[in-house]
Amino acid sequence: MTTTSKVAIVGLGNIGQAIAANLAKSNRPFIAADRNIAKAKELSARWGVSARPEEIPAAVKEADIVVLSIPFGSIAGFIKQYAGDLEGKIIVDPSNPIAPDENGGFKKIIAQNESAGEINAASLPRNAKLAKALGTLGAASLANTAFQSPERSVLFYATGDSSIDGLVEQLILDTGFDPVRVGGLDQSIRIEVFGDLHEFGALGKTVTGSEAKSVI
Repeated sequence: MTTTSKVAIVGLGNIGQAIAANLAKSNRPFIAADRNIAKAKELSARWGVSARPEEIPAAVKEADIVVLSIPFGSIAGFIKQYAGDLEGKIIVDPSNPIAPDENGGFKKIIAQNESAGEINAASLPRNAKLAKALGTLGAASLANTAFQSPERSVLFYATGDSSIDGLVEQLILDTGFDPVRVGGLDQSIRIEVFGDLHEFGALGKTVTGSEAKSVI
C-alpha cells in the first residue's frame, strides 16, 4: 500500500461526516459508506468528486484503510461479520467506550483501566492492523479546527505496528491535522474520552504541534 491507499469511511454520523468533509477539502478520494445508502449518496453529492458512495460490504472489500466510525459496542460484531474482507487491511478506530449517564453526561462502559483500542485489536482478523486515531477530538473540533493556520492542531494516534505509521499519518494530514504518535495500542487509553490527551479529558482543548510536545 502507498499513501494513495483507498480509504473507506464506514458510518456517517457526526464524526464520520467531519472526517469525510475534511478529506474532501484535501481532495483525498474516499468511499463513503453507511447502512443508509441514501444518506451516503446525499452526503457524497455535497462533498463533491472526492467522495464515492457505496454499500458497506462493497466499501470494506475495496478499501485498504477502513475507518470504523461506528459506536464502540458495534465494532467487535462488525469485525467478525467482515473478517474475511478485513484480512490484511488497516482498521482506523476513532471509537470511544462511553454511553450517556443518568446525570446528562457520559460514563465509561468498560473497566477504568481498559481501552477501546486494545479491546478492538483483540478482535482483528489475520494480518489486519489497527490504528487508534481520528477520535481524540469531538466532531465540532474536527470540523472547525482542521487546516488551522499558521500552525495546525494535532490529532494523536497509537499503533501496535509501526509499519503502518506512515499511512496513518498521511491520512491524518489529509484531514487537516498534524499527526503525533503517542506509542503502541497500550497507550490508547490516553487518547480516548477521559484520557489525558483527549479533548474531553484532562487535556480539555485542541493543541498545536509545539504545544503537544509538553503534554506527551
